[in-house]
Amino acid sequence: MELANRVFFRLYQCANMLHKTGTKAVEAEGLTTQQWAVLGALSRPQAEAGMSVGDLARYLMVSRQNLSGLLSRMERDGHVGIAPDGRDRRARLITMTPSGRQVWLKEAQPKIYDYYEQALAGFSVNDITHTLHYLLKMLENMQRVDEMQGGAGETGD
Repeated sequence: MELANRVFFRLYQCANMLHKTGTKAVEAEGLTTQQWAVLGALSRPQAEAGMSVGDLARYLMVSRQNLSGLLSRMERDGHVGIAPDGRDRRARLITMTPSGRQVWLKEAQPKIYDYYEQALAGFSVNDITHTLHYLLKMLENMQRVDEMQGGAGETGD
């Protein structure tokens, strides 16, 4: 259990440092790591037509409540558009605006890639591949724990 405690504590520290140093990397663009995650999710080809708030919350694994305030700020800043979904008027569809796409592609991404290079300094491609493998394995296990605790669907309903 001591080893498990060390793993989870280091994961906690990494998450905190990602928020701190990642936000500093993109603060000149007016972004935080949370906003960078939203723009990244919306920049995927499968999200080109937009994503519902529930789908975006599930994809990012955050609550709709936490996402709501973030999306309001991003809409205010002109990075995303929020409109009723044409298929379901009760749902809201989130899209990246042309301004948001400009910030994401031209301003934020080069700084994010520089950040990745710095944060992964000394990692081989093999190291990165193994890290991703183990993080995905841990994430799958934590998702099962969430389901057993009754949290399945909680972020998107």
